[in-house]
Amino acid sequence: MAASDEKAGKTKIVIAENGPYLVSGALPLDKQIIEIGSDGNPSRWAQGEKFPAQESRALCRCGGSRDKPFCDGLHAKNGFDGTETASREPFVRQAETINGPDLVLDDAQDFCALARFCHRKGSVWEFTENSGEPESRKNAISNACDCASGRLVARDKKTGKPIENKFVASLSLIEDPQKKVSGPLWVKGRVRIESADGFAYEKRNRVTLCRCGQSGNKPFCDGTHVSCGFNDGDETLKR
Repeated sequence: MAASDEKAGKTKIVIAENGPYLVSGALPLDKQIIEIGSDGNPSRWAQGEKFPAQESRALCRCGGSRDKPFCDGLHAKNGFDGTETASREPFVRQAETINGPDLVLDDAQDFCALARFCHRKGSVWEFTENSGEPESRKNAISNACDCASGRLVARDKKTGKPIENKFVASLSLIEDPQKKVSGPLWVKGRVRIESADGFAYEKRNRVTLCRCGQSGNKPFCDGTHVSCGFNDGDETLKR
C-alpha cells in the first residue's frame, strides 16, 4: 500500500448534521493562496499559514463562526441548514468528456470552485482539443491538475489513466486575494468523507468542501463564496 493510501485510511471527515466538519486522524491543515500572474489569471498555488498539528478538529461549514476556520457552535444559534444536496454518483457519471488527440478531459461542472486555473495561459478545453501538440498537452495537464475541486481530470487517451498530482492526505483553506474572498476546504489525498447519514462519498485525490455555508451542492463547494463575499479574516485579503 502506498504511503498516501495508508495515511488516508486512518483519516476521516464526518459531516455533522447542520454542523461542522469533524476531522480525525491528525490531518495536516494549512492555507493555500491563489497567486495571480501578469495576464491577470491565477498562476500558481502559494503556501500560506500552517496550523499546529492536532489529532482532531471541528471546522466551520456554516460560515458564521467567530473563530474561523474552527467551529464555535454558532451554527446551532443561526439556524444553519447544512442539508447535503450533492449527487452521490461517482465522478465519472457526473462528468462530461472532452476528447482530444492525446488527452481526454473529464469535466463535472457541479464541482466548480471558481479557482480559475482552467484559464491559465489559455483554456484547458482548447488545450485538450489541441493536445497532439506537446505544449498544449502540457498546459492542459497543468491546468487540470491545479483545479482544486477535482472538477477537471485529465486522462491519457491511450491508457485511460488519470494524470494527477501525488497528494498526501491533507487539508488546505483556500484564499483568493484577487476576488478578496476566502474559498473552500481543499481535501487532498483520498480522504474518506462521510455524510451525516453515514454515506461514504467517493474517495478522490482532490475535492473542495463548502465553508461559506451557502453552496447549492453541499457538502461540496460550487463557487458561491465569491458571489456572497465570504471572508474568514485572512490577512492576504486585505492587501
